[in-house]
Amino acid sequence: MTDPHVDPATPAPQANSSFAPLTRRVAELLAKQDVHDLLATYLRAVDRGDVEGAAACYLPGATEDHGGVFDGPAADYLRSIEGTLTHPKALTTHALTNVLVDVTLGEDLESGHARAESYVLAFARVRRPDGVVGDTLTGARMVDDLELHDGRWGIRHRALRWDWNHDMDRSETWVYGMLVDDPARLRRSEKFPHDVVYAERSAGVPA
Repeated sequence: MTDPHVDPATPAPQANSSFAPLTRRVAELLAKQDVHDLLATYLRAVDRGDVEGAAACYLPGATEDHGGVFDGPAADYLRSIEGTLTHPKALTTHALTNVLVDVTLGEDLESGHARAESYVLAFARVRRPDGVVGDTLTGARMVDDLELHDGRWGIRHRALRWDWNHDMDRSETWVYGMLVDDPARLRRSEKFPHDVVYAERSAGVPA
Protein backbone atom coordinates (compact mmCIF):
# COMPACT_ATOMS: atom_id res chain seq x y z
CA MET A 1 0.00 0.00 0.00
CA THR A 2 1.34 3.45 -0.91
CA ASP A 3 1.80 5.90 1.96
CA PRO A 4 -0.13 9.06 0.97
CA HIS A 5 2.24 11.18 3.10
CA VAL A 6 5.35 10.17 1.15
CA ASP A 7 6.22 12.02 -2.05
CA PRO A 8 6.76 9.37 -4.77
CA ALA A 9 9.55 11.53 -6.18
CA THR A 10 11.57 11.31 -2.93
CA PRO A 11 14.48 8.85 -3.36
CA ALA A 12 14.37 5.78 -1.15
CA PRO A 13 17.01 5.76 1.60
CA GLN A 14 20.13 3.75 0.81
CA ALA A 15 20.78 1.19 3.53
CA ASN A 16 24.51 1.00 2.90
CA SER A 17 25.10 4.74 3.10
CA SER A 18 22.86 5.08 6.17
CA PHE A 19 24.39 2.32 8.26
CA ALA A 20 28.05 2.44 7.22
CA PRO A 21 29.00 5.12 9.80
CA LEU A 22 27.11 3.25 12.51
CA THR A 23 28.76 -0.03 11.57
CA ARG A 24 32.19 1.60 11.81
CA ARG A 25 31.37 3.20 15.14
CA VAL A 26 30.18 -0.10 16.59
CA ALA A 27 33.35 -1.79 15.30
CA GLU A 28 35.48 0.90 16.97
CA LEU A 29 33.66 0.47 20.28
CA LEU A 30 34.11 -3.30 20.13
CA ALA A 31 37.80 -2.78 19.33
CA LYS A 32 38.20 -0.53 22.38
CA GLN A 33 36.62 -3.21 24.55
CA ASP A 34 38.91 -5.84 23.05
CA VAL A 35 41.95 -3.69 23.84
CA HIS A 36 40.75 -3.11 27.41
CA ASP A 37 40.22 -6.85 27.87
CA LEU A 38 43.71 -7.53 26.50
CA LEU A 39 45.32 -5.16 29.01
CA ALA A 40 43.35 -6.66 31.89
CA THR A 41 44.27 -10.15 30.72
CA TYR A 42 47.95 -9.20 30.69
CA LEU A 43 47.88 -7.93 34.27
CA ARG A 44 45.98 -10.98 35.46
CA ALA A 45 48.59 -13.19 33.83
CA VAL A 46 51.37 -11.26 35.58
CA ASP A 47 49.75 -11.58 39.01
CA ARG A 48 48.95 -15.26 38.53
CA GLY A 49 52.42 -16.10 37.16
CA ASP A 50 50.98 -17.18 33.81
CA VAL A 51 53.99 -16.33 31.64
CA GLU A 52 52.55 -17.85 28.47
CA GLY A 53 49.34 -15.90 28.99
CA ALA A 54 51.28 -12.66 29.34
CA ALA A 55 53.39 -13.44 26.27
CA ALA A 56 50.25 -14.05 24.21
CA CYS A 57 49.24 -10.42 24.73
CA TYR A 58 52.24 -9.23 22.69
CA LEU A 59 52.64 -9.49 18.93
CA PRO A 60 55.69 -11.33 17.56
CA GLY A 61 58.69 -9.01 17.67
CA ALA A 62 57.07 -6.65 20.20
CA THR A 63 59.28 -4.33 22.24
CA GLU A 64 59.18 -3.25 25.88
CA ASP A 65 60.43 0.05 27.32
CA HIS A 66 60.00 -0.54 31.04
CA GLY A 67 60.84 2.97 32.17
CA GLY A 68 64.59 2.58 32.67
CA VAL A 69 64.40 -0.95 34.13
CA PHE A 70 64.41 -2.76 30.77
CA ASP A 71 64.47 -1.74 27.12
CA GLY A 72 64.37 -4.39 24.40
CA PRO A 73 62.34 -7.32 23.05
CA ALA A 74 59.22 -8.04 25.07
CA ALA A 75 60.04 -11.76 24.98
CA ASP A 76 63.36 -11.05 26.71
CA TYR A 77 61.62 -8.88 29.29
CA LEU A 78 59.24 -11.69 30.23
CA ARG A 79 62.13 -14.14 30.46
CA SER A 80 63.93 -11.76 32.81
CA ILE A 81 61.02 -11.69 35.28
CA GLU A 82 59.71 -15.24 34.81
CA GLY A 83 61.33 -16.57 37.97
CA THR A 84 59.78 -13.80 40.05
CA LEU A 85 56.33 -14.14 38.50
CA THR A 86 56.11 -17.88 38.96
CA HIS A 87 57.64 -18.10 42.44
CA PRO A 88 55.00 -19.74 44.68
CA LYS A 89 55.41 -17.03 47.33
CA ALA A 90 55.33 -14.09 44.92
CA LEU A 91 52.48 -11.74 45.79
CA THR A 92 51.48 -8.89 43.47
CA THR A 93 48.26 -7.11 42.56
CA HIS A 94 48.06 -4.86 39.50
CA ALA A 95 44.90 -2.73 39.28
CA LEU A 96 44.07 -1.26 35.85
CA THR A 97 42.38 2.16 35.83
CA ASN A 98 41.80 5.27 33.67
CA VAL A 99 42.06 3.39 30.37
CA LEU A 100 41.94 5.64 27.30
CA VAL A 101 42.00 3.94 23.90
CA ASP A 102 42.25 5.60 20.47
CA VAL A 103 41.40 3.22 17.63
CA THR A 104 41.90 3.56 13.89
CA LEU A 105 40.42 0.75 11.79
CA GLY A 106 41.08 -0.01 8.14
CA GLU A 107 38.42 0.36 5.46
CA ASP A 108 37.48 -3.32 5.76
CA LEU A 109 37.39 -3.10 9.58
CA GLU A 110 39.62 -6.19 9.65
CA SER A 111 42.89 -4.35 10.32
CA GLY A 112 43.86 -1.40 12.43
CA HIS A 113 46.01 0.08 15.12
CA ALA A 114 45.38 1.62 18.52
CA ARG A 115 47.11 3.54 21.27
CA ALA A 116 46.11 2.93 24.87
CA GLU A 117 47.10 4.88 27.97
CA SER A 118 46.41 3.08 31.24
CA TYR A 119 47.10 3.85 34.87
CA VAL A 120 48.32 0.93 36.98
CA LEU A 121 48.36 0.71 40.77
CA ALA A 122 50.71 -2.11 41.73
CA PHE A 123 51.14 -3.76 45.12
CA ALA A 124 53.98 -6.18 45.80
CA ARG A 125 55.27 -8.05 48.82
CA VAL A 126 59.05 -8.19 48.64
CA ARG A 127 62.08 -9.24 50.64
CA ARG A 128 64.04 -6.11 51.49
CA PRO A 129 67.85 -5.91 51.22
CA ASP A 130 68.04 -6.49 55.00
CA GLY A 131 66.10 -9.74 54.62
CA VAL A 132 62.87 -8.48 56.19
CA VAL A 133 59.65 -8.89 54.19
CA GLY A 134 57.99 -5.58 53.34
CA ASP A 135 55.24 -4.17 51.16
CA THR A 136 55.52 -1.66 48.33
CA LEU A 137 52.89 0.30 46.42
CA THR A 138 53.65 1.87 43.05
CA GLY A 139 51.75 4.07 40.62
CA ALA A 140 52.67 3.94 36.94
CA ARG A 141 51.25 4.33 33.43
CA MET A 142 51.40 2.02 30.44
CA VAL A 143 51.33 3.57 26.97
CA ASP A 144 50.75 0.80 24.46
CA ASP A 145 50.82 0.76 20.68
CA LEU A 146 48.67 -2.11 19.47
CA GLU A 147 47.78 -3.67 16.12
CA LEU A 148 44.91 -5.83 14.90
CA HIS A 149 46.14 -8.94 13.11
CA ASP A 150 44.16 -12.04 12.11
CA GLY A 151 41.18 -10.94 14.15
CA ARG A 152 43.00 -10.25 17.42
CA TRP A 153 44.67 -7.29 19.04
CA GLY A 154 48.21 -7.48 20.33
CA ILE A 155 50.79 -5.13 21.83
CA ARG A 156 53.42 -3.96 19.35
CA HIS A 157 55.29 -1.64 21.74
CA ARG A 158 54.89 -0.71 25.38
CA ALA A 159 56.34 2.32 27.15
CA LEU A 160 55.93 2.24 30.93
CA ARG A 161 56.42 5.39 32.98
CA TRP A 162 56.73 5.54 36.76
CA ASP A 163 54.72 8.10 38.74
CA TRP A 164 55.32 7.39 42.44
CA ASN A 165 56.21 4.73 45.00
CA HIS A 166 55.53 4.14 48.69
CA ASP A 167 57.35 1.45 50.68
CA MET A 168 56.01 0.23 54.03
CA ASP A 169 56.42 -2.42 56.67
CA ARG A 170 54.34 -5.54 56.28
CA SER A 171 51.10 -5.25 58.23
CA GLU A 172 48.50 -7.91 57.50
CA THR A 173 45.95 -8.51 60.25
CA TRP A 174 42.89 -8.88 57.99
CA VAL A 175 40.85 -5.90 59.19
CA TYR A 176 42.45 -5.95 62.64
CA GLY A 177 41.40 -9.56 63.13
CA MET A 178 37.72 -8.83 62.49
CA LEU A 179 37.42 -10.52 59.07
CA VAL A 180 37.94 -14.05 60.39
CA ASP A 181 39.07 -15.50 63.70
CA ASP A 182 41.68 -17.62 61.91
CA PRO A 183 43.30 -16.27 58.69
CA ALA A 184 44.17 -19.84 57.70
CA ARG A 185 40.49 -20.27 56.82
CA LEU A 186 40.71 -17.71 54.02
CA ARG A 187 40.71 -19.07 50.48
CA ARG A 188 43.62 -17.28 48.86
CA SER A 189 44.49 -16.54 45.26
CA GLU A 190 46.98 -18.97 43.73
CA LYS A 191 49.45 -19.13 40.87
CA PHE A 192 48.81 -20.56 37.40
CA PRO A 193 47.42 -23.14 36.78
CA HIS A 194 45.95 -23.73 40.25
CA ASP A 195 44.05 -20.47 40.74
CA VAL A 196 40.26 -20.62 40.71
CA VAL A 197 40.00 -18.75 37.38
CA TYR A 198 41.97 -21.47 35.60
CA ALA A 199 40.30 -24.33 37.46
CA GLU A 200 36.84 -23.08 36.46
CA ARG A 201 37.96 -22.57 32.88
CA SER A 202 39.23 -26.14 32.64
CA ALA A 203 35.89 -27.31 34.03
CA GLY A 204 34.04 -25.47 31.27
CA VAL A 205 33.01 -22.42 33.30
CA PRO A 206 33.78 -19.14 31.45
CA ALA A 207 36.54 -17.15 33.17
